[in-house]
Amino acid sequence: MLREKTVFGPIFSRRLGSSLGINLLPEEGKICNFDCIYCECGWNRDGRNDTRLPSAQKVRDDLESKLKELATKHIPVDSITFSGDGEPTLNPEFPLIIDNTLRLRNLYYPSAKVSVLSNATRVDRPEIFEALRKVDNPIMKIDAPTNALAAKINNPAPGYDVDRVVEALTRFDGNFVLQTCFLRSRDFDSSWPEVVDGWMAIVRRLRPREIMAYTIDRPTPAEGLEKFTVEEMQKLLKPLIDEGFNIQIKG
Repeated sequence: MLREKTVFGPIFSRRLGSSLGINLLPEEGKICNFDCIYCECGWNRDGRNDTRLPSAQKVRDDLESKLKELATKHIPVDSITFSGDGEPTLNPEFPLIIDNTLRLRNLYYPSAKVSVLSNATRVDRPEIFEALRKVDNPIMKIDAPTNALAAKINNPAPGYDVDRVVEALTRFDGNFVLQTCFLRSRDFDSSWPEVVDGWMAIVRRLRPREIMAYTIDRPTPAEGLEKFTVEEMQKLLKPLIDEGFNIQIKG
């Protein structure tokens, strides 16, 4: 199980390059409204020992200190990335933290992107949507086209509805990145026609500016999961590639 400090890295990201991470959740615990079977942070139940959320002031202070250090050492930063131990938009000061981060980015690393990895469950909240619209890379997750499959992959909190999330994402008018994990288990497969066809229908409706298609890369809390090869994903996504969608495929 990964447990990250408030500001960590930079680390090499398959999708974002040299990525300086920001964790808006507990340093020794996990808070998330998903409990994904592939989550590198482990099950939610294993991260309940710490529920302390960093304040906007702590995030600002820690980030500025780290950016000063990295700039002095001429260490490159391609992305300042909100990820960490759970869903970052659950931090009640998320909008203020985004504003502070953008100011610090402009001061120390103006060429770096600000990215947010989110499960998109709170995009329907106006303050969250407005904050996400300000960042360079709002990276929104949809792993399953139906609530039944989302229940198997993501174990969302009660009330999750794929259609509601898709409707909320239409407000981006395509100016966001869609992130999807492709994997297999004993009772589902992301390549089944009913799964991939439903997911492609969502893609065609939302028309995101970029799609990040990836697979499991680290140990997972659930047993028996299988990753996809790059070649499998390329074949699977060929119809969208042929239609001109911008797709990153990472094994």
